[in-house]
Amino acid sequence: AAGGRLVCLAGAGAAVATLAGRRKRRAARRAFESELGVQAPVGYWDPLGLGRDGDAASFARRRATEVKHGRVSMLAALGYIVPEYFKFPGYLAPKSGILFEDVPNGLAAFSKVPAAGVAQIVAFAGAMETNFLTADPGRAPGDFANAGRLGIPFGGPSRRDADRERGLNAELANGRLAMVAIIGMFFQDGLTGCAWGDWELYTDSPLRAFEQELGVQAPVGFWDPVGFCQDGDSAKFNRRRATELKHGRVSMLACIGYITPEFFKMPGYLSPSLGVNFANIPNGLGAIAKVPAAGWAQIAAWCAFCEVSQKQAPGTPAYEGNFGFKAIPESNVYNPADPAQRRKKLNAELANGRL
Repeated sequence: AAGGRLVCLAGAGAAVATLAGRRKRRAARRAFESELGVQAPVGYWDPLGLGRDGDAASFARRRATEVKHGRVSMLAALGYIVPEYFKFPGYLAPKSGILFEDVPNGLAAFSKVPAAGVAQIVAFAGAMETNFLTADPGRAPGDFANAGRLGIPFGGPSRRDADRERGLNAELANGRLAMVAIIGMFFQDGLTGCAWGDWELYTDSPLRAFEQELGVQAPVGFWDPVGFCQDGDSAKFNRRRATELKHGRVSMLACIGYITPEFFKMPGYLSPSLGVNFANIPNGLGAIAKVPAAGWAQIAAWCAFCEVSQKQAPGTPAYEGNFGFKAIPESNVYNPADPAQRRKKLNAELANGRL
């Protein structure tokens, strides 16, 4: 009995602790729900739980870091875009004979800027950090006494109170977008050697082995977000393509099977012995409860026949989806002997199967 009471007490204590923890997390979340940057559609978004302790000082430090990185990223993104359309006339380094127009865009610029130029950039950033953009605990994160909007030294004053919150929210949102954008620019620049990620320059990509395959269509081209094809293994690609074709065809038939019974059902009996009419079968998943066991056996037998009636080993026509059945017969509209027409139809089948 004493052991039972101890178990009950332990369970009650765990439940109270869990409830208290949940209340604490909700309270911590509410502490920051009215802060700047809490915007639609995600609201207060903290997937890593950094603000779950409700520590205002830690939140203010992270917000100051976010504002600073956002501002730098916005400038960096502009630094990628502007040189595509405009470069200063004259010399970047007269002694070295380097013109501004000689400096390439993107990461390649590091190879052209002389050491003295890099030193000037570092010195300027240091001066901004130590003289102009020093944190003041008495001011909001990113708000500096001798800087205006966007942290620009001696810049114009912030907007009037009515527009201030909207402007600060816009700065945070644009800074977040710029942080993602500049990382994307760096990544594609590093891969292709071009600031705008010219795919033709990325000759080492293993994905090039499949660029000419069926299903590579606009607007995404060859799309493999999970990276299944990074190894360039054509055997694995063919196996996945055979699976994709089969699933696409089954899914197209399944969609038709959902739509058609809304407008037409076969007359007569589905199962005469059980007195089940086709009209008695509901549409969708509800049909599962109405089809008798013998009907399911027939469906399973038909699927098995389709699977085993032709050899589907790698290298066979059936493995590539060609079972000798022409869903679209030859006609004046479609000539399968025409490679362009055939490719168009096969691409359409893949696209519709994916949809």
